[in-house]
Amino acid sequence: MDNIYTPEKRKITDIEIDNTSTVISDIPAFEKTVWLSSPTMHGDEIKYIEEAYNTNWMSTIGENIDEAERGICKLTGSKYAVALNCGTSAIHLAIRVAGVKPGDKVFCSDLTFDATVNPVSYEGAVQVFIDSEYETWNMDPKALEKAFKIHPDVKVVVLANLYGTPAKLDEIRHICDLHGAILIEDAAESLGATYKGKQTGTFGQYNAISFNGNKIITGSAGGMFLTDDLDVANKVRKWSTQSREDAPWYQHEELGYNYRMSNIVAGVVRGQLPYLSDHIAQKKAIYMRYKEAFKDLPVSMNPYIESIMEPNFWLSCILIDKEAMCEQVRTDKKASYHKEVPGTTCPTEIYQQLMSHNAQCRPIWKPMHLQPIYRMNEFITNNGKVSDVGADIFNRGLCLPSDNKMTAEEQDIIIKIIRKCFDR
Repeated sequence: MDNIYTPEKRKITDIEIDNTSTVISDIPAFEKTVWLSSPTMHGDEIKYIEEAYNTNWMSTIGENIDEAERGICKLTGSKYAVALNCGTSAIHLAIRVAGVKPGDKVFCSDLTFDATVNPVSYEGAVQVFIDSEYETWNMDPKALEKAFKIHPDVKVVVLANLYGTPAKLDEIRHICDLHGAILIEDAAESLGATYKGKQTGTFGQYNAISFNGNKIITGSAGGMFLTDDLDVANKVRKWSTQSREDAPWYQHEELGYNYRMSNIVAGVVRGQLPYLSDHIAQKKAIYMRYKEAFKDLPVSMNPYIESIMEPNFWLSCILIDKEAMCEQVRTDKKASYHKEVPGTTCPTEIYQQLMSHNAQCRPIWKPMHLQPIYRMNEFITNNGKVSDVGADIFNRGLCLPSDNKMTAEEQDIIIKIIRKCFDR
């Protein structure tokens, strides 16, 4: 069928080309690394850590956990939250509670980090990857509709909100409802972002958020499972503590996991929560400074639909116009580029220049259907001029330094480096 990619259609070349640009030498490297996105601490966190220490609540129960769960429910509007050791665990338990069985097909976002989709494999199921669209870089509703026509029996969809930008959540939820499918929303990157005024992490029947060290707020680790279903929340809470039954001894009647969040990690989350809006405002300012600085360059920023959504601006990214791309080749582990036409560049050159100046950046997530582990999986795209949107974004896009402790002066230097890549 058209726009269904087989492994033979997506072989990765082993050809490499030589880089032709030298390091930009008239701009000195930063003495201290300007990070992509690092933890921003405020001092309240240590108070709750010390409280856990002084009261000896160092395990997976305690006031910090209770307060962190309450705080997330208040923030998102979700009725129930279960604090877990990471966002991946939340997705895994969401997939399990959704009833996914070995051999089942699950529709998944293609342009995402593999933590979104790996838990499908934990349950022995098979991912069918759904291509992205250009308005948000997230799952394409039209491609999802096509997927249901091909596989009408699929009952679970796993959707990620990329780089803090909500997907077309109403459209995707509507499609899932029409087909009786459960939507699992991976909001690991989008905590605090809204779609039509509603917080992300609340559009699925089951939802996941993350407090990894690079997220908009952090616990150093940790995540949460969110739902409006009390019975499901209780089941997930039980599973996350090794499925211990209500008995005076350790009684186990079903498979469980050691997934509960510690009271120490919860203390960090609890201390971070009041600063979420500040972090979002700082990240947005970074995004807007980049956008203004690049308005005369052949690039665009990672997009969102202003009339219906407000991202959390976790990472600022650029997409180089096709006509401004120099030649670039990527193998599975290496990348090279060659410049012949003035005014052109590519993500590989900008990446190498920024990293050589001690400014951390990152390629766009490599689409899942291009990953060696998942190249045998089915990949469904929408019929259009570009038949693989995610691969195109990966090829032309780059995540820029987006740390909310980055100064305006540091960002100006990063902007100058990027502009020089086009000028040379």
